[in-house]
Amino acid sequence: MRALLVWPLVALCLSCASRSQVAPRKAPPAAPFNEASAVHVLQRLAYGPSARDLAEVKRLGVDGWVEAQLQPPSEAALPAGLEAKLQAFPTLGMSMEQLVEDYPRPPREMPREEKRERGPARVAFERSSARVLRAVESPRQLEEVLVDFWFNHFNVSEDKGVVKWLATAYERDAIRPHVFGTFRELLGATAHHPAMLFYLDNWRSTREGLSQEELRHPKRFRRQQAAAMLELDGAEDEEAKPKLGLNENYARELLELHTLGVNGGYTQDDVREVARCFTGWTLRKPRKAPAFLFRRVAHDADAKVVLGQAIPAGGGEQDGEQVLDLLADHPATARHVALKLARRFVADAPPPELVDRVAKVFLDSKGDLRTVYRALFQSPEFQSPQAHAAKVKTPFEYVVSALRATDAQVEVTPRLLRHLALMGEPLYRAPAPTGFPEVAGPWVNSGALVSRLNFGLDLVGGRLPGARVALDAFAPKQAPTAVEWVDGLGQALLGAKPSEETRATILAALSRKREAASAVDEAPPVDVPLIAGLLLGSPEFQKQ
Repeated sequence: MRALLVWPLVALCLSCASRSQVAPRKAPPAAPFNEASAVHVLQRLAYGPSARDLAEVKRLGVDGWVEAQLQPPSEAALPAGLEAKLQAFPTLGMSMEQLVEDYPRPPREMPREEKRERGPARVAFERSSARVLRAVESPRQLEEVLVDFWFNHFNVSEDKGVVKWLATAYERDAIRPHVFGTFRELLGATAHHPAMLFYLDNWRSTREGLSQEELRHPKRFRRQQAAAMLELDGAEDEEAKPKLGLNENYARELLELHTLGVNGGYTQDDVREVARCFTGWTLRKPRKAPAFLFRRVAHDADAKVVLGQAIPAGGGEQDGEQVLDLLADHPATARHVALKLARRFVADAPPPELVDRVAKVFLDSKGDLRTVYRALFQSPEFQSPQAHAAKVKTPFEYVVSALRATDAQVEVTPRLLRHLALMGEPLYRAPAPTGFPEVAGPWVNSGALVSRLNFGLDLVGGRLPGARVALDAFAPKQAPTAVEWVDGLGQALLGAKPSEETRATILAALSRKREAASAVDEAPPVDVPLIAGLLLGSPEFQKQ
């Protein structure tokens, strides 16, 4: 039966792809509440509308809600229920050193099922579960969306060696505290973090050639470096080899992905000079006590030139800091960041004039991110009707928005996380430094859409462990007909009545099911879970 329902809907999905006051005056009448605008804002600055957040937007007004999200109280507690769920995950608050000590890799002979609950697998499960729960239940929705955006921008993958123990602290300490700060603060936090230093191999990077100091103490220097490189206990052969010398991986991604962009005007010589500036930015015992360490003896102390700017000899660790300062203030960085933000929040191909304006705000505000966000969210382009439903949800956005729209009671399970992996977005495991795709193309294909539809049907059908949905709460009044159920649930789940195409597809599926059941039951009840599941799989719900 499911197969009969899937293909018509997949085909449908693929087809959409001021003056001073002299006397007291009455306040002007409040503008009427625009529900379409409210739904649009919740689709982009939150993980879709929930009943609670829609009520909050109505209370504050759209502009008031946006401003409240931009200024979240720093010490405000999370809702008690969410806080209790997060407290059940002890790894979230542990240091990197504690994690590598308390959650070692299980013995090879241990059964696979047991391994999934032990060691780094447990760390990964708790990290992913917390991301889902916060996205579903936190009232600080914009903060959660921005954490996802910036983690993807400064991506590291838990699939690479010790990053599986470091990614929790990376999000907690390098990303989350800085999403409302300045770009320079965020850039510096990621540059210093062990997860980034390890993921892009900068911890290996040493200057080329020998200095007088090394000639005086060659054994000590080589012993220090080899001990650091071999400290992984041979867990991964590639990582265990002491490859000394200049490594350009971080320098290249810093320029291409994190700051200037691929067309940002840098050259291969700049990549090499930046790599020289970051030599000696390394780690103290990556597998046992991962922490940032500047090892002066490994640093290239000679003069460098980056993007035409001289960096004098003898700067030590400050060479890297000067590069970060230079890049954070660069017009190409302003444009690259503005483009990515506009792509995330407005459209896959945002208007160039919008990008130019936001880039100017970035430069004028010295990279103050809250000011940059405000300029973007208050822009005519963001609020225009053309921006409504103009983007396709990523798998994570789809899953979380479905859980929020149905007011699901969530306890994250491995199966729920596996749904994300099947849709192509296993959390914290983007396969390249570029992170997960930010545009529709890679997510819109028949296999991915079938996986989304199956998730929606399992969710509302009670077949998804860890997520309970009570569809009765959405029931229209007075013995509703199938059409009334489709329209009523559509309004609740989509924020508007479904399109004629979607309505016809769902009613046809209900008709086929009634025909199949007619031999047993002449008047079967309306299959509400089927309606809800197909609505969650509809083209309208795929969009935001």
